[in-house]
Amino acid sequence: MLTPAELRAAVEQTLDRAGRAWLDRALAEAAGARPRPDASGPARWELDFASAGRHIRPARIPRSTEAQLTAPATTGQDAERGPKTQSAASAAAQAQEAAPDAVRVLLLHAAGADARTVARLYAHGTGAERRAVLRALPHLPLFTGPDAVPLVEDALRTNDTRLVAAAVGPYAARHLSPHSWRQALLKCLFTGVPLTTVADWERRARGDAELGRMLTDYAHERTAAGRPVPGDLDRVLALTRPLNHEESPSREESLPREAPPSRRHPPSHEPSPSHEEPPNYEKPPSREGPLPRALTREEP
Repeated sequence: MLTPAELRAAVEQTLDRAGRAWLDRALAEAAGARPRPDASGPARWELDFASAGRHIRPARIPRSTEAQLTAPATTGQDAERGPKTQSAASAAAQAQEAAPDAVRVLLLHAAGADARTVARLYAHGTGAERRAVLRALPHLPLFTGPDAVPLVEDALRTNDTRLVAAAVGPYAARHLSPHSWRQALLKCLFTGVPLTTVADWERRARGDAELGRMLTDYAHERTAAGRPVPGDLDRVLALTRPLNHEESPSREESLPREAPPSRRHPPSHEPSPSHEEPPNYEKPPSREGPLPRALTREEP
């Protein structure tokens, strides 16, 4: 994941003089913004946040910058594997879309947006604006707390795979409860969101026997219906085998606890269109049983 300074440098390489001038002015405006509790309308930087797509139109995108703007949050083995091959046209199109998203992230960072502002921009934003809010969370002061968890959970209920991909970043890895994170990972497999977009998935999946059971049930269901099993499923399943005695305590300490009910409510706005949940394979508390052996794609 790029730092704000690296992200700004990558964006500036794609802009002409007018675009850079607009960006400089907008970021300065955001950095100088002060809390406006009694204001009747949005701050100037918030208007810039909404209009970034009209002002940030990359004139040229060098290959190195293109890779920076479109790279997912890879960790561990994913980083060693490298990005998947894609056509130059597809990568360029993603970079053209990513530049306004990146500018919105920079504006949120410069303004030091608080939880209330972030929730308002998400609630009233377009899909692109919501993606930017989610991608900005690791760069904001609220990253250390669970205040933005309702936004992440709302995004995970949609069928917009770009929004889902933005939701499973470092903030989700840090703050989603075990149950919510398992459902998020299953949603990614269910909708075809690449595993490389799921931040810190190896740490969260390692030794999680309940996640292994859910994935095995999912694979059985797909196979019985004559549908293919996602290739990423086997990679996750391999990590869910129970840890040895020495490793188990450290994993439990690293996972967040279940958020209180007040934190799990979706933000106060109309629900996003086309909400759909993946199958819920969470095991009821009263049922106990051993983890089935991993299902390979060759089995019937």
